[in-house]
Amino acid sequence: MKEVTAARAAEVIESGHKVFIHSIAMAPLSLIEALAARASELRNVEIYQIHTEGPAPYAEPGMEKSFRVNNFFVGANMRKAVQEGRADYIPCFLSEVPGFFRKGIIPLDVALIQVSPPDRNGYVSLGTSVDVTLSAAQSARIVIAEVNPQVPRTAGDGNLHVSQIHFFAKADRALPLSMPKIPDLIQQKIGEYVAGLTEDGATLQMGIGAIPNAALAAMTNHKNLGVHTEMFSDGLIDLVERGVISNAKKAIHPHHIVTGFAYGTKRLYDFVDQNPSVRFLDMAYVNNTNVIRKNPKVTAINSAIEIDLTGQACADSIGTKIYSGVGGQMDYMRGAAKSEGGKAILAMPSTTRTGKSKIVAKLTHGAGVVSTRAHVHYVVTEYGVAYLYGKSMRERIAALVSIAHPDYREKLEREAWEDYRISF
Repeated sequence: MKEVTAARAAEVIESGHKVFIHSIAMAPLSLIEALAARASELRNVEIYQIHTEGPAPYAEPGMEKSFRVNNFFVGANMRKAVQEGRADYIPCFLSEVPGFFRKGIIPLDVALIQVSPPDRNGYVSLGTSVDVTLSAAQSARIVIAEVNPQVPRTAGDGNLHVSQIHFFAKADRALPLSMPKIPDLIQQKIGEYVAGLTEDGATLQMGIGAIPNAALAAMTNHKNLGVHTEMFSDGLIDLVERGVISNAKKAIHPHHIVTGFAYGTKRLYDFVDQNPSVRFLDMAYVNNTNVIRKNPKVTAINSAIEIDLTGQACADSIGTKIYSGVGGQMDYMRGAAKSEGGKAILAMPSTTRTGKSKIVAKLTHGAGVVSTRAHVHYVVTEYGVAYLYGKSMRERIAALVSIAHPDYREKLEREAWEDYRISF
C-alpha cells in the first residue's frame, strides 16, 4: 500500500488500459477527476462500469479519443453519451458481470474504487456497493482506492485488506444522495395492487422509485417479510423498524437482509453502517437464480418501458435508444417463478408521461425484449392485475387489454385482430 495524491494515482493509468470504476454512490470522484484531467495524455483507455452517480467527465464530448466507456447498465449521467454513440452498452445479466472479470473475458488493468479507512485489522470496506466491484478489485492488476471517512462500513463480502490495494488517495466528501420519490395517485393504486399480491412471509426484491415506495407503504400490515434484492433503498427501512421485515422466514440468510448495493439518503447510509443484519454480497451470488429460488414466496417487483399484447417486456430501451439495461430483471423474474409460492411481477402505469399507452400491440421498432412472453407472469397497472402464466395468446391479450388505459382499449382490440386474428 502506498499513499499518494489522486493526481499521482491517476498517472498509473496508461493508454490502452482497461479500467473499472466503482459503482453507484461509491464512484471515486477524486480519482475520476484526476483521470479526466489526463485526457490529453491518454488514448484508447477502455472504462467499464455498471452505472455511477455524480459527474462522469470522461464521457463528455471531446473525450472520445482518450476514453471509451462501456456500461453494463446505463445510468442518467451516461444516457446521452450512449445514445449519441460516444459510449457503449454491453447487454448482459448483472449476475454474469463478475465472471467477465474473474474469467478474463474482460481482463482489467486497473480498478478505481472508494473505500472506508482501514480498521484496526487493516481491512477497508467497499461501502454501499459490493455488487460487481468486488470481482473487479480481485481481478485487476492494479487497485487504486480513494479512502473516505464518510463511506459506511458494511457487513458481508466487501472487506479488502490493505495488502490487496496498491495505491491510496485520501478524500473526504459525502456520498451522492437519492431522495425518495413521492408516489402520485396512480402509483399509489399500483402499489396497492402489488401489496395485495404479496403474501405474509414473502421474500422481496424491488428497486428504487415511486412504485416500489408505494408498494412498500401499502405493506405495513404484512408479517414476516424478508429481503433478498439487487438493490436496497430507503423504502425498506420503515418496514424493518416496524418489524414487518423480519427475515425470519427466509431459507437462506435468515434474519438478514441480502443486497448487492444501496443507494438513497443519509438515513439509508447511516442504517447500513456497521449493521450486521444487512449483508452486502457479490452480485454473482445475490442475483444467481438458483440462489434466489431457495427462499420462499420470492416476490420480484420490476418494471418495463412497454409490454406488447403477447407479454413481451422491453425494459432497457426506448426503441433503438438504450435507456438503462437488462440488469437483474430476468435473474429475479426467473428466480421468483422457480421459488415455492413465488411471484414475478412487472408493475407500471398504463401510460407514459406524454400519454402514450405502455401496453402496445407491437413493441417499438428496435426495442429490446428483456423478459420474454414465456417469462412474464403478473403485469400490474393502475387498472388491475393481468395474470399471463399458462395463458393462451387470446387469454393474455384479453387480460392485458383489460388493464390498459380505457382510451386505448378499442384500438388494442382492433390491432389484436389485425395482427393475431384474435377478436373478443
